[in-house]
Amino acid sequence: MQDELGSTVAETSYRQIRADIVFGRLAPGQKLKLENLRSLYVTSVSTLREVLSRLASEGLVVAEGQRGFEVAPVSVADLREVAELRLLLEVHALRQSFERGDVDWEALLVSAHYKLARMEAAMAAGDTRKAEEWKRYDWEFHQALIAACGSRLLMEAHSAIFDKYLRYQMVALSYRGAVAEKEHRQLLDAALARDSATAEAILRVHIQGGVEHALAKGLLKE
Repeated sequence: MQDELGSTVAETSYRQIRADIVFGRLAPGQKLKLENLRSLYVTSVSTLREVLSRLASEGLVVAEGQRGFEVAPVSVADLREVAELRLLLEVHALRQSFERGDVDWEALLVSAHYKLARMEAAMAAGDTRKAEEWKRYDWEFHQALIAACGSRLLMEAHSAIFDKYLRYQMVALSYRGAVAEKEHRQLLDAALARDSATAEAILRVHIQGGVEHALAKGLLKE
């Protein structure tokens, strides 16, 4: 029972710290001092070391040997690499999902798009307080696109790389407005029509557009 409790505490801390990194509450390059984190996340130093080591294996944290840990830095080169990997995974999964998707998948996709569109409308109206919800629904929509691919490992790999891409969007406060809304609608239409070629072309423009928009903010180093 104690082992289970410890595992639960570690998992909760892991999810909280991971979310804080992805959504930019813990900034790129920020030193992660264990004593500060201990009070912030109400957990033990040993649990924090375990959590940070796990996040380091995911590339979200950098282990500095005896000097401790810091949030992984961001760079233009890394963003481009993350975007290319996301595109590779999402296109591969998307093709399989379009072939295998049934009416339940279509319902999931339409529902995910509806929630995303509502949040995009709030962002367009200037409510930046909705930024985290917007990105959560963005994630849900893109996960829904590939939900029928039939591979749990592929879904997990896509989710992990999507989070890294999302971190860049949050760091750069990159919201593309009506352009991204239109592309999401086009992706939905292509999915319902099982038109993978069109969806792939839109997705490439969509992801590359997100990269260029983030870079235009001038907040990332080469």
